[in-house]
Amino acid sequence: MFFQSHTISTCFNESRSSIGIRVWYQFTASISSLKVVWRKDQKLDQAIENDKVWRQCAKVVKEVLNEPGHVIPLRYLEKRRERLRLPIKIQTFLSRNPGLFEVYYDRIKPKTEPVKFLRVSDRLQRVLDEEERIYLENEPLIVAKLCKLLMMAKNNVVNAEKLVHVKREFGFPNDFMVNLIPKYPEYFKLIGSPGEGNSFLELVSWNPIFARSVIEQRADEESKLTGIKIRPSFNWKLPNGFLIRKEMREWIRDWMELPYISPYDDASNLDQASREMEKRTVGVFHELLSLSLYKRIPVPILGKFTEEYRFSNAFSSVFTRHSGIFYMSLKGGIKTAMLREAYKGNELIARDPLLEINDNFIELLDEGHEQREEQLKLQKQAVQNDTELVAMRNNTLNDLELTESEEFYSS
Repeated sequence: MFFQSHTISTCFNESRSSIGIRVWYQFTASISSLKVVWRKDQKLDQAIENDKVWRQCAKVVKEVLNEPGHVIPLRYLEKRRERLRLPIKIQTFLSRNPGLFEVYYDRIKPKTEPVKFLRVSDRLQRVLDEEERIYLENEPLIVAKLCKLLMMAKNNVVNAEKLVHVKREFGFPNDFMVNLIPKYPEYFKLIGSPGEGNSFLELVSWNPIFARSVIEQRADEESKLTGIKIRPSFNWKLPNGFLIRKEMREWIRDWMELPYISPYDDASNLDQASREMEKRTVGVFHELLSLSLYKRIPVPILGKFTEEYRFSNAFSSVFTRHSGIFYMSLKGGIKTAMLREAYKGNELIARDPLLEINDNFIELLDEGHEQREEQLKLQKQAVQNDTELVAMRNNTLNDLELTESEEFYSS
């Protein structure tokens, strides 16, 4: 059946057994009036928390890489701590993360005294070189993602600056607009110049292979396995502890029974306030999150594409209204839309190939942390050895004094 009743009913039965946890609603004909109270999901929040340390380190690395020659005076970087939101001094940051940079002395001006500079370490440079290989190896994936973003957009055009702004979310190279786009004139046409604030990326040709959403691909795969035609549908699974009232449950079932509308289909004829448009909007968000590296995107970033993807001004309510599909995290004071089905606990189920870049960087950080722990352990052992040596010397001196005293009295 189009509506996956076995998943929903299981969640509802589990929800009835919970005490004191409620999801309230207002059931009217208007979609916008359907209210669902947000509830914290600690496991999905933890997924965001797990990335906090390496993302902070990546900011500092990026700051150095943006400098000419990839070098910077340490004191200059110290002055930028507030902008980088780094809560510790740069010297402390370096000691906690050995392996990222090398410290050396150089002159800022010819006749000035040498000062401390930072440059990329050999280990970090190897990670950066490996990054280039991974990007090249996954170039077809990146091209497909870009095509899909354009194919879902109104008139198949997206503001180029907005795409540059979301490059981290989707795993695009820093220079993709300059070095990648010109390599594929059969797919892309750049109107205007990037950086001028009024440039656009336009789709040149429509590839029907790219016009299959994750939902549709999943239905195709299930159809092949079972030999039965499976209708595309969303996976709806609420976390344990949610309580949904009967009327809201019925609304969800009715909405789920509506035919799936592909985010790649033309939606210009749909009424913005209709359930069908809501179906299409949920499909677009599901596809956008599926294309992202971590299957999550900050809500303010999604809001930048309101015009391109025909989102309503109150689009963020979709994430709480369809809390069996999405979760909206408030971790770090930023609303982040997450795809529930993409996670098991706080871990991603299927990993994007481009995540190898981040994995290599995290591995480098872990090696540095292990190195620091070993250094601290050696320092602690050295202090302990010195303490024991001093104690032994004191004991020896005491023994000598005692022996001399005994000899004096015995004589």
